[in-house]
Amino acid sequence: MNKKTCMTVTAVLLAALLLLTGCNQNQQNSQNAEQPEQVSLQLALEDYPVMDGSTANLPMMAEILAEVGNIPLEEAEDLTKCSKTSQAWENITNGNADILLVYEAAEETKAKVAASGVELEITPVGRDALVFINNENNPVESLTQQQLTDIYTGKITNWQEVGGENQDIIAYQRKETSGSQSLFMKLLMQGQQPMEAPQTLKPAEMDMLIDELARYNNEGNALGYSVFYYANYMYQQPGLRFLQVDSVAPSDETIANGSYPLLNEYYVVIRADEPADSPARQLRDWILSDEGKAALVKAGYIPV
Repeated sequence: MNKKTCMTVTAVLLAALLLLTGCNQNQQNSQNAEQPEQVSLQLALEDYPVMDGSTANLPMMAEILAEVGNIPLEEAEDLTKCSKTSQAWENITNGNADILLVYEAAEETKAKVAASGVELEITPVGRDALVFINNENNPVESLTQQQLTDIYTGKITNWQEVGGENQDIIAYQRKETSGSQSLFMKLLMQGQQPMEAPQTLKPAEMDMLIDELARYNNEGNALGYSVFYYANYMYQQPGLRFLQVDSVAPSDETIANGSYPLLNEYYVVIRADEPADSPARQLRDWILSDEGKAALVKAGYIPV
């Protein structure tokens, strides 16, 4: 083999080596991207407690499963299900769930939980907001809490009364056992009874309420409410906007700093008789740790 041939072979081998090294590095980077960073608590899937909760907390639940179960987030999302707020509270008392990430229960559900005799440990873990939604072509961009209360008690019935056009206000509500309805009654109504809404204006699901609001785009006279995380990150509809309340717009910043007025916490819940070494109690403690709070932030939530 002459010198020129030797140099050519050497160059080819070097190129092949660099290519293999690059492929291995890319493969390693891909694996690192798919697998979550390992955290202090690791639970095998067969040992993972049954988690339930509110619809708006699904992404949080999936992020926690991905990190503690050490599985890709996409797989965790496929495995994560919930029964929604009222049923989740009942499931923790009847043994169908071991741990909840859940919004506040309706009064009717609280009574059922109390009647069960099961003692629960309920700990605030994050903060969300009750937000009001109207159509972007409605000239009204801000309402006070008093104006909102007057609308939902029937004292104000026309947008013209709050600076808008001469149109009837189509005010949507949620069904009584929903988490957002519980927040509406607690944060806004504060003991006052809202006017009775027709069933057509009481969608069973949050996404249905947002869809119904969007249908009024051409008229702009609909009003409804949801929780901020769900409406902002999980189910958006074009043509809708969040109303300012008392001149403060809901956002991650105004919720975190407390300047938005209609705020409430959501909770991590376990049964009080869970043993100290049970997966449910271990997971609850991890969620309340710095690592757990970081997981909430990673999923887009605001920890307390």
